[in-house]
Amino acid sequence: MIAIGCDHGGLEIKNAIVEYLKKAEIEYIDFGTYTEDSVDYPIYAYKVANAVSKGECEKGIICCGTGIGVAIVANKVKGVRAATVTNEFCAEMTRRHNDTNVVTMGGRVIDADTAVRLAEIFLSTPFDGDRHTRRVDMITQIENGEFSC
Repeated sequence: MIAIGCDHGGLEIKNAIVEYLKKAEIEYIDFGTYTEDSVDYPIYAYKVANAVSKGECEKGIICCGTGIGVAIVANKVKGVRAATVTNEFCAEMTRRHNDTNVVTMGGRVIDADTAVRLAEIFLSTPFDGDRHTRRVDMITQIENGEFSC
């Protein structure tokens, strides 16, 4: 199950990704927003990140104007590793090396076709593990206040 959400700045690309998910028969929960009316992005970013954190959804996709604000919010939720992506290489590597479980994108930065392609890459790319597992474990230790150098 995929959690997806957006603010007004990411509505167009979120809707394009939802259409991709439907066609690909990938189950999802759309946490909104559903109109172009101005809304506060932390609400929607939190809803998606919380669903991932609680295990209700395996991964999340959040869209806003730049992808940056929603990434900041998502990364405040325990257990979430979110990254903003703007190209195919970043969408792939954020999964391979960082085992991110939330991807963020900006509707004022990329077009709908690009957003769909980046979502597809994010959802289909596995985590490489190996030496990257150690690094992701360090991120978890930092999150839990257990890390020291």
